[in-house]
Amino acid sequence: MDPGSAEGWAEVEILFLAHRAPFPPDRGDRIRSFNILKHLSARARVHLIAFVDDDAVITDEHRALVDECVLVPRTKPQLRAAAEALVSGQPVSLTAFADRRVRGAVNDILSHRRLDAIYAFSGQMAQYLPATGPKAIMDFVDLDSAKFAAYADDALGPMRWMMRREARLLAAFERSVAARVHESLFVSASEAALLPGSRALENGIDTVLYDPAVAAPVSSPRPLLVFTGQMDYRPNVDAVTWFARSVLPLLPAVHFAIVGRAPTPAVQALAGADVTVTGEVTDVRGWLAAADVVVAPLQLARGVQNKVLEAMAMARPVVASTGAAEGIDHAGTIRIASDAREYANCIMALLQDPPGATALGDAARRQVIKRYGWEARLASLDDLLGLGAASPAA
Repeated sequence: MDPGSAEGWAEVEILFLAHRAPFPPDRGDRIRSFNILKHLSARARVHLIAFVDDDAVITDEHRALVDECVLVPRTKPQLRAAAEALVSGQPVSLTAFADRRVRGAVNDILSHRRLDAIYAFSGQMAQYLPATGPKAIMDFVDLDSAKFAAYADDALGPMRWMMRREARLLAAFERSVAARVHESLFVSASEAALLPGSRALENGIDTVLYDPAVAAPVSSPRPLLVFTGQMDYRPNVDAVTWFARSVLPLLPAVHFAIVGRAPTPAVQALAGADVTVTGEVTDVRGWLAAADVVVAPLQLARGVQNKVLEAMAMARPVVASTGAAEGIDHAGTIRIASDAREYANCIMALLQDPPGATALGDAARRQVIKRYGWEARLASLDDLLGLGAASPAA
């Protein structure tokens, strides 16, 4: 299908705004935004405006999903964003993504396209929604103000003041946005409950891609525990640091692999005889397939964790914190632990009972196939945006 032609497209035209270009779909936010974009592009003409990071890989196949594609490098230093925030009285989360090039691109599309809707992905992009115009859908994903409030509880001195300021200003901004858009979406019902009038649009998983039958496991001489994630993301850093220092010493003869790109110096410092820090890998499925147990010990977790769904789809036994399991229908499919001793006990029980661990992983995969396919999770968007079924041409 030629994206420059109206042939084969539905009549609906949608502007998709994203704080990070959804290519490649290899980290939590990009997985969600990519699958939403793919779902919409099969049913409507979609125009994409997004910031782009250095690690973005955009193929012809990706560009074919959209009619127009405006990608703006995000180059503003964090110190400049903080200074602008203090001068303007805005949250740093907004000034960091305030860019005249993006605003100009939005105004240009609004001036020459008859848009039926705007889908804004992540709260940072709400600043680009016009005051009047097409139906606006705000996918907050997570409630960022709650995240910064949690950060403030652990911070000290000026950083605590800054985090509290960010939480307060973002909370006011989020309420104002929710009051003027057609619908506010969050990744889980528990997140949606934090902003009255919102609803959940849960994450899904590609159970064909994440299938243990098609993944070759890496080799490990000892029982292998695996954590996956973006390793410069603070909740992931805190999770693996706590696990390596508090849980791993309670477990004899095991190895812990921290799998994910951009490990911070604090994460790299954990590497040793019992810990591997991989950095970026070409395919996380090999590590998941090799895992005797996948761990998700996040103390600060917002919404549904893709890492947990991926491990479940790969039929691996999972031990997760209460926060990491939040929003996932996990009854009888994963183990929940709340402190170091409970984590160690759950892991040892699984390692000592291979048939039971296998049965738990198989139950997890069945649950993911039943509940978390992307088509099922995103079907509610069709009614919300007035879309028909995917056309044969798509």
